[in-house]
Amino acid sequence: MPSMQLDAIIVGAGFAGIGAAIQLKRSGFDNFVVLDREDDLGGTWYVNHYPGLTVDVPTTTYSYFFEPNPNWSRLFSTGAEIKQYADNVADKYDVRRHIRFNACAESAQWDEEDNLWRVTLADGDTLVARYLITATGFLSQPFTPEIPGIHSFEGTVIHTAQWDDSYEPANRKVGIIGTGATAVQLIPELAKDAADLTVYQRTAIYVVPKIDIPFSARAQRIFARFPLTQRAIRVVTDFVYEVLVDWGILHYSRFPAGNKAAAYLSKVWRFATIRDKELRRKLTPDYDFGCKRPTFSNKFYRAFTKPNVHLQTSGIDHIEADGIVANDGSKAVIDTLVLATGFDLWEANFPAIEVVGRGGRNLGKWWRETRFQAYQGVSVPYFPNFLSLASPYAFLGLNFFNSMEYQMRHMDRLFGELKQRGATTFEITEAANTRYLDHMTELLGTSLFTLGNCASSRSYYFNPSGEATLLRPMTTHEALREASTYPVSDYRIS
Repeated sequence: MPSMQLDAIIVGAGFAGIGAAIQLKRSGFDNFVVLDREDDLGGTWYVNHYPGLTVDVPTTTYSYFFEPNPNWSRLFSTGAEIKQYADNVADKYDVRRHIRFNACAESAQWDEEDNLWRVTLADGDTLVARYLITATGFLSQPFTPEIPGIHSFEGTVIHTAQWDDSYEPANRKVGIIGTGATAVQLIPELAKDAADLTVYQRTAIYVVPKIDIPFSARAQRIFARFPLTQRAIRVVTDFVYEVLVDWGILHYSRFPAGNKAAAYLSKVWRFATIRDKELRRKLTPDYDFGCKRPTFSNKFYRAFTKPNVHLQTSGIDHIEADGIVANDGSKAVIDTLVLATGFDLWEANFPAIEVVGRGGRNLGKWWRETRFQAYQGVSVPYFPNFLSLASPYAFLGLNFFNSMEYQMRHMDRLFGELKQRGATTFEITEAANTRYLDHMTELLGTSLFTLGNCASSRSYYFNPSGEATLLRPMTTHEALREASTYPVSDYRIS
């Protein structure tokens, strides 16, 4: 039997990976490595740095509960501040020394004879560990649409997840594909200086006003000296978002009025901002509020009222060397093509690396041949000593950190049980996994995703089979309670 090299391997050095590393340390592990394909930590907040990047939930809520940050400059902080927060947390909790940068994990294989995970890297190296945790996030694999002629375009091509900081849009003719959450932030920035900006919209998005306020230096000093003041603000912002998700989406059958009220707010915002009736019609979604992630902006709708900004909704027929030809026959001559086309969530991210468990079960293949499923969003049968933090039913609505909070508690309970028993191996039972999948299916039955009009939303909440298996259909309070009280007998521990 080979000597044990590592206690654990964590794949991904974003906020999920950092949180998992902190929890491993709390559980008494120190001999572990965090692998990341980039040359710095922060995950999506390191990779993304396009103009206008901000967090789209209040930063009082968008942070680890155990590590509030008194230094936020405003309620909706910039991407640079979020990245700095990641750096600060990693340094404070001594995570950075565990990170191996420029290390791209390609596959992981469970060794049934030695009860170990063998992880193969792109450079051919192989690491061995008792436990494997994938913390690759939900938005980590940029998506480039296969539009006819896209590779023949001779101008500048930029994906928002691979932004060129040296690019200057001033006096340029720009075509941007996409009107999702990223585009909502980017389009107003491009509209400021571009000579001409044509926006290609496939699916309209709900946008509501952003109530953003700066935090003065005095407020920051108060937050630092009296942390309870900042926690009080978080209670308020958490509550507001919980109500939005719980009433408007999860319990749609009981509170359809809440969903309709949010849609009406977006409608009023469009009316107050855009006087052109036809333009308002094109920017109006034809699905229910919440089917697709809504967003907040005070600038997005206003950008389309500028004379240099044009909205194209007929779809793209093909791309030529110098421009984009729409389905209505019109051509926009451009010198820059911006792809705000998001991420390949289901095909390339579930899972982000090949994972082969007990009996040769391939996780990606099994999910696609059966159903996307994971016990409490972290565990899968036939995959011993494996936790996937970006799994089906893992994401708690609008705030990733609340998801990380319950996952860390789940880890705490699980590894605490292993330590108490003097055990080294765990695996969720098939019975527990099936019971949990049935529970998720039942909860989704009364949600917006099942009862609402979501057919035309093209939302990444839905997997290729049409099931809304990305979100965990419960409140943060319920998820935290489950993570702290689930029966440890649901795991086979040895």
